[in-house]
Amino acid sequence: MAKYITDIDVSLNKDEETHLRKHGFLQIHTDLNSGADGAPIFLWYKTSDCPAITRIHFSFNHEMSSTEYDIPIVELDFSAEAADDARKFQPLWERLACDLNRTAGGKWIYMWVKRQTQVYICDVTATAGFEEDANLFRQGYVRVDEDTNRGAGGPFIFLWYRQTTNIQRAIKDLQISIDAESVESYENQYYEKVPTNLNQGTGGGVPVFLWFKKNECGKDPIKIVTLVLDHTAIQPYVRAGVEVIEKNLNTGNRGVEENLCYYF
Repeated sequence: MAKYITDIDVSLNKDEETHLRKHGFLQIHTDLNSGADGAPIFLWYKTSDCPAITRIHFSFNHEMSSTEYDIPIVELDFSAEAADDARKFQPLWERLACDLNRTAGGKWIYMWVKRQTQVYICDVTATAGFEEDANLFRQGYVRVDEDTNRGAGGPFIFLWYRQTTNIQRAIKDLQISIDAESVESYENQYYEKVPTNLNQGTGGGVPVFLWFKKNECGKDPIKIVTLVLDHTAIQPYVRAGVEVIEKNLNTGNRGVEENLCYYF
């Protein structure tokens, strides 16, 4: 089986060279500090049958390696009970939607991350398949790591959001349409529609779309967007002030019942 470059590292001194060599890295014998002051710097790489590195880019200032949407994470935590999950909806915290026991049984376990400063949801989108993932990550989007088509067949469908520290750019309302009547209602109220059908390719499922609005007077900016599949968590969520949209994203098919949630 072909082996690919899967790891890259840099050595700044002899101890680091020895460490990398012991761990199977190969050295490129060109001093990256050649002709300049300072100790020799070398690039090292390792090959294996793990997923390959496919691109290498260089950045030489902060702006090249980040976007305005990259807000530092300062703390991590987990929830393993519905009540714990609900209590974690607090300023600065953000819930990652993938159950870490996914398909394994056991408790619903979720990771939470705490941002350095308060962020607000400013953009939402959705994708069918994985072709756009790299592009969206580069644009600063965060993927909601649960398939809205879970158990329903069809392509993998993922929601994405982007965050800002600018409260003036925040989304203030989200809705889900599952029939022509709700589509007409949201259009008449000037909501914007995310064009990807969240029920795409399920064979019998009704079209399901996400809608959003930024200029909704009287509503606070949305801080967290996530999905809930554990329906024992819905009442604790509601008591904690979480808005649960009670429209199944898998309406009309045999997929897992999922609801979109958001928190102000």
